[in-house]
Amino acid sequence: MLGIQYFKADPTVHVIQISSGRIKRQGKGLNFFYYAPNTSLTAIPMSAKEAPFIFNLQTADFQHLRVQGQLTFRAAAPEKLSELLNFTLNQDGKEYVSEDPSTLGDRVVRVAQGVIQELIQTTALRTALTMLRDLDAHLKASLADNPALDRLGIEVLDAMIVALSPTPETAKALEAEAREAILKHADDAIYDRRKSAVVQERTIRETELQTEMAVQTKQQEIAEAKLDNVRALTKKKAEAEAEQLAADIEAEAKRKALVELAQVNRQIESDAEAYAITALAKASSSVPVEYVKAMAMANMDPQQLFAAAMDTFAMNAAKVGTLNIGTDILSNLVADAGERNLARQ
Repeated sequence: MLGIQYFKADPTVHVIQISSGRIKRQGKGLNFFYYAPNTSLTAIPMSAKEAPFIFNLQTADFQHLRVQGQLTFRAAAPEKLSELLNFTLNQDGKEYVSEDPSTLGDRVVRVAQGVIQELIQTTALRTALTMLRDLDAHLKASLADNPALDRLGIEVLDAMIVALSPTPETAKALEAEAREAILKHADDAIYDRRKSAVVQERTIRETELQTEMAVQTKQQEIAEAKLDNVRALTKKKAEAEAEQLAADIEAEAKRKALVELAQVNRQIESDAEAYAITALAKASSSVPVEYVKAMAMANMDPQQLFAAAMDTFAMNAAKVGTLNIGTDILSNLVADAGERNLARQ
């Protein structure tokens, strides 16, 4: 029949059929015949779409910053989207009658650009270059609850920022500055190592000097202790010598007194002997010689008596003809002499 068309939608496409100003049917993946002259078809894809973006934004210090990323979104509420944008198909049901479906990704990207620009324009370039992760988290949170996207019925499934980069000239300047900072840090590290080495060497030297001083102090204490010991020994030796000298002096004094006393005693004995001899001589002068000899012989030993007899015989040898001495007499004399010698020993 003229004007009758057949429409078959993909499973991810939400279709709305409007006939005579009223919604006749709607849903995903519908297949149906329709009368083209009085039917309007709206097809809204509900599959996820990706929208890459690159923004050239300005930071708080008036530097240009390039932000590169990607969005993933889908039409979560096709009824809302169909009311605000034109997703109507032509009569053959193959093409859209407006450009709204092709610009949907740009609309979502512009919302993301506004969120990013709001944060970047209040941040300096150096700080912005280091806040990729924070900016990524901020973008996801902002797009997940965005009024403009909610009115369109758009749900952002994922938002990702992959790069933050300055202009080539600024990048070269930052690289040069960073390189100088790295070189300065290296120089500072070398200086710190040298300084640390000097400090360590000074510490070691101070420790060595302290050790030497301690050793010298100990040696001095040992030397002083030795001198004190020598001094004490010398003092004790002098005291001992003084005591010995005093003892010797006392002994000599006693010995001198003893010698003097002995001399006095000997003098007394000599005087007594002299007196006795004088008295004996006086007495003997009036006694006959034979009587004196007889008295002397009374206290003599046999050998002495024999010697006196031999002396008398010698004095009267002219008067004596022959003298016979027997062996018994000689044996007795020798035996008596031996016994006296043993007794003396």
